[in-house]
Amino acid sequence: MTQIDVAMTDRLLTTTRAVRKRLDLNRPVPRELIEECVDVALQAPMGANIVRIRWLVTDDPSIKMQIGALYASSYEEYRKSAVERLAAVGRDENDKSLRSADHLAAVLGQVPALVIPCHVDRPPDDPTPYSLSVFYGSVMPAVWSFILALRSRGLGTSLTTLHLQREPEVAALLGIPPTATQLVMLPVGWFTGDDFQAIPRKPAAAYTYFNAWKGR
Repeated sequence: MTQIDVAMTDRLLTTTRAVRKRLDLNRPVPRELIEECVDVALQAPMGANIVRIRWLVTDDPSIKMQIGALYASSYEEYRKSAVERLAAVGRDENDKSLRSADHLAAVLGQVPALVIPCHVDRPPDDPTPYSLSVFYGSVMPAVWSFILALRSRGLGTSLTTLHLQREPEVAALLGIPPTATQLVMLPVGWFTGDDFQAIPRKPAAAYTYFNAWKGR
């Protein structure tokens, strides 16, 4: 059996953070490197082993700025609800995660590349938990593999979905057909500094049940 370096694998998995404020806005990301990461992602498990994911990458400054403007308009409404949620748990507008999100909304159009993975189909018209699980479960593992491939090559990103509030406008900008579904958006750039660490979490026993809900 081929040996895999468990320590390095665990480091990759536990230090892949959402990168927003530490994206280098000035250093271009080669298209070949993005395609290299897509090659890795395409090895992810897929339903019936059928590739139903497509990767739309934009590095055109004009298109990026237009998408950035659409994103910023969606972010305005999102931020109001985010502040309310933070206040409910005793946090305020100085919260690190909110400041990070503010920064991304301000600079999204300047990030070197915006990657939008798409499903070639639309979600079921009358969705059930099962049908939605099948629809998204056949493609989302590839998205996470892509993020990990970026991380291992010195690139960072943050999985965001706010642009989906303006999905038709984004689709029109990029020529995405109405039969396809945008899944997420990944702003991709070189990250500045590599001191990412695992974050404090309760141990697995706090979140893991056996044989019944809350069963130990």
